[in-house]
Amino acid sequence: MQNLKIYNTLTRQKEEFKPLSPPYVGMYVCGPTVYNYVHLGNVRTFLTFDVLFRYLTEIGYKVRYVRNITDVGHLVGDGDEGEDKIGKMAKLEKLEPMEIVQRYTNDFHKVLEQFNFLPPSIEPTATGHLVEQIEAVKTLIDKGLAYEANGSVYFDINQYNQEGNDYGKLSGRILEDLLNETRELDGQSEKRNPLDFAIWKNASPEHIMQWKSPWGMGFPGWHLECTCMSTKYLGKQFDIHGGGMDLKFPHHECEIAQGVGITGVEPVRYWMHSNMLTVNGQKMSKSLGNSFLPSELFAGSHPLLEQAYTPMTVRFFMLQSQYRSTLDFSNDALRAAQKGYRRLINGLRIVKTLTLDINDKVADKIPSELIDDTQAGNVATQTVAAPVVKVAIDEKKKLDIEKTVQAFYEAMNDDLNTAVAIAQLFNLLKYVNMIYMNQLDPRTLGEDTFNLLQEKFVVFMEQILGITEEPLTQGDGILSGMLSLYKEYKSSQRYDKVDEIRTYFKSNGMTIKDMKHRIDWAWEE
Repeated sequence: MQNLKIYNTLTRQKEEFKPLSPPYVGMYVCGPTVYNYVHLGNVRTFLTFDVLFRYLTEIGYKVRYVRNITDVGHLVGDGDEGEDKIGKMAKLEKLEPMEIVQRYTNDFHKVLEQFNFLPPSIEPTATGHLVEQIEAVKTLIDKGLAYEANGSVYFDINQYNQEGNDYGKLSGRILEDLLNETRELDGQSEKRNPLDFAIWKNASPEHIMQWKSPWGMGFPGWHLECTCMSTKYLGKQFDIHGGGMDLKFPHHECEIAQGVGITGVEPVRYWMHSNMLTVNGQKMSKSLGNSFLPSELFAGSHPLLEQAYTPMTVRFFMLQSQYRSTLDFSNDALRAAQKGYRRLINGLRIVKTLTLDINDKVADKIPSELIDDTQAGNVATQTVAAPVVKVAIDEKKKLDIEKTVQAFYEAMNDDLNTAVAIAQLFNLLKYVNMIYMNQLDPRTLGEDTFNLLQEKFVVFMEQILGITEEPLTQGDGILSGMLSLYKEYKSSQRYDKVDEIRTYFKSNGMTIKDMKHRIDWAWEE
């Protein structure tokens, strides 16, 4: 196992990752509230944990990855009052709430598939776990950590703290400061403390989504679903809980309080949070007109975009920044990412075709007139194998490749520093291109190092970072045929046809590589 270190939001430091029951790892990530199209901020968060899932698996862990779907209980404004986000959209669209849920769940899955995300091990829904949530509310009431008021049930923060706990420790919030920030809102008068949060809400008659409970018709609080689903599938204490930084408070803070209140133990060992996106240095928001959907990126249809960008370009762009740092979208940055992605993907195509025969031999051809007719038959020439040509190992290059591979792992072990890891990929790419261009004899690396270069380049790209070559619209067969025609036209000096083929490749974002030892194509960088 690699010596992975993770920044734990709870302790505010990097810690060596030590799972509760190695090699098994339990990981829970807060999924989307499916009332609208998934936005790029969501995508970045889920990308962080897709890479973590991939990396943990690659280094030998057996991961149960749980990511929920919030389909009830998340109110407009993220508080305890107001309309359910899904219910509100259902009224606007004049649809059943579950139609809204299905539509935007489908969109969520489609977008993540376009970005090449692996599916989680389990994807539970809030409405599928109402029984567990009602039981959790009962437990908290029985333990004196929750109270009923007018059909709603609230978590009692003062009582929780009086029992030796510290509400606010994850986010660093101080209760006195929170109380000063909190203003009186409708419905807060029934709370013992303005900071107490709902774990079950009484539903008004016009509220669409409501269920029977011991406290009357109502619906679960937003925070409770994640506590119930994470502990159901991962146990009362598990290894990793992730989400965006915007969820630290109140959502994750409340999850800790509920988990401790129900089970008596800290629910999570390592809390991880990804940072936000900005656009040209400004926070991404609909009100500023600088928020765009993945579909707008792929089509280039947003006014702030100068061109379209493919899903893999955007994935590569996001991975160029470590997940805890802010990430700024701009056309310049995206164009640079497109160039970098194409360079690496050209290398990925090449490295899969490289071969090494460590016993490579030089063959001499003997003219037919020197061969006895009875031995030669109708064969014009006979090939005679020469002795093995011994090649000296280039120890410097060999060592550099081995160190670069180790540096990739070290970067990933340093709290998933994908930015540094990608830099190591470009170092490996240098050797891939040298072999491809006949500037480096692969035998000088030795069989083990050549295999290491070839294997790890593919593993790092496809399996750990999830960066793959996007499918060709033309198909490999068509491109091979056109390259054959290009070679034929060039030999017959039909340069008008040669130019036509070059133009075709260029119009499709590709270029023809006309080298002394071969003719090939590559993505235009």
